[in-house]
Amino acid sequence: GVMNGNLPWLLVLAGVAIAVLAEILRIPVLPFAVGLYLPFHLSSGIMVGGLVRLYVDKKKHKSEEEKTEATTTGILFTSGLIAGEGLIGILLAIFAIIPFANGTIADVINLQTGAGINLGNLGGLIFFALLTAYLVFVVNKKYEKRP
Repeated sequence: GVMNGNLPWLLVLAGVAIAVLAEILRIPVLPFAVGLYLPFHLSSGIMVGGLVRLYVDKKKHKSEEEKTEATTTGILFTSGLIAGEGLIGILLAIFAIIPFANGTIADVINLQTGAGINLGNLGGLIFFALLTAYLVFVVNKKYEKRP
């Protein structure tokens, strides 16, 4: 590391070269860096969100106000999904530590046992596709103006 004087300078210089190239090509730095840093299965949701945003930006809107409204609605919707995911994560962590019968509440409501439903990767992919379709629906929905 830096303190010991044995920093892998070749990798640092490769990173600098990639950053300079990204700037020259006018690639947005944050999504590019997240795409490099996170594994594909974690960053693919960000990519799909970006594709929905591209769809909204390219769609023919009657006015700039409609385009702004669609973008704002999408941001609010997805922010709610992120906040909800965080709250569910906290709830599941609490369930994992509350004692119950012969284990914890998490053991009782575990859907991956033989008695439960195991949707697996395909179920997750289907749910993600439905959620993405619902996002597109919400963004395209016309809302009445409030006085």
